[in-house]
Amino acid sequence: MDEVSKSQIDRLGDRLRAGNIDEEDLRLLDRYRLSFSEAYEFVVRKIRDDLRYEPTGRPAKSTTSISEKLRRETIRLTQIQDIAGCRIVTPDMLDQVLVVNELEYQFKGAIIVDRRENPSHGYRAVHVIVQHHGKLVEIQVRTALQHLWAELSEKLSDLIDPAIKYGGGGEDRPDILDKTSEMVARTEEWELELSGIPKEDRPQTADSRLEELKTRLFSLLKTKIDELKVQ
Repeated sequence: MDEVSKSQIDRLGDRLRAGNIDEEDLRLLDRYRLSFSEAYEFVVRKIRDDLRYEPTGRPAKSTTSISEKLRRETIRLTQIQDIAGCRIVTPDMLDQVLVVNELEYQFKGAIIVDRRENPSHGYRAVHVIVQHHGKLVEIQVRTALQHLWAELSEKLSDLIDPAIKYGGGGEDRPDILDKTSEMVARTEEWELELSGIPKEDRPQTADSRLEELKTRLFSLLKTKIDELKVQ
C-alpha cells in the first residue's frame, strides 16, 4: 500500500459513504484491507505465544461493514480503528481487568477504550487499540456475559433492523436489550465488589446468590439467542 496515499484512501472512503463505487474502487479497498494482514498476524501471534490466550477474529472488516460505519459516523476511512480486529472472552470482570493489563504491558502505547462505565447503546467491553507499522488492530476484551449480550444484539439487529446495534430501531428496538445490559452491568459490578472482600468477611449467602444470579442471566441470554437462531 506504500504507493497509495492517505488522501487517496480517504477519497475512496468518501465514495463508499456515498455509495458511488466501481470495480476499481473495490479492488483498491481490498488492497487496503489486506494491508492490515501483517499487523493482525503480529498481534494474534503475540497474544497466543506470549500471553497464552486464544483470540478469535478477522484480519479485515467486510466492505459492507466499512461502508455502514462511514455512513453512521463522521470519520475518515483511514481513521477507522477496527479494520482488523480480534477478541478475547474472559470468565468475569476480574479476569477482564487482568487481560487488559497484560495487553497494555505487551503492546506499549496501546489505546484503551473502556465501554463498561459508558456503554455504547448497551454494549460493554474494553477495546485495546494496538498500532503496528502504522496499522491499527483492535482487540476486544469481553466477559462471557458481555459477549452473550453482544451476540443477542447482533441477532436482533440481523432480524429486525441493523440500526438496533447502534441505538436505533425506534419503536422496534426490543426492551430486552436495555434490560439485560443493565442486568449484566449490575451483576458484574457486584461480582467485582465481592472479589475485593475477603471470603470470611462476605455475607454468608453472597457467593451463592451471585452464582445463582449469573446462572439465571446466562440462561436468559442463551435461551433468547437460541430462539432467534431458528427464526
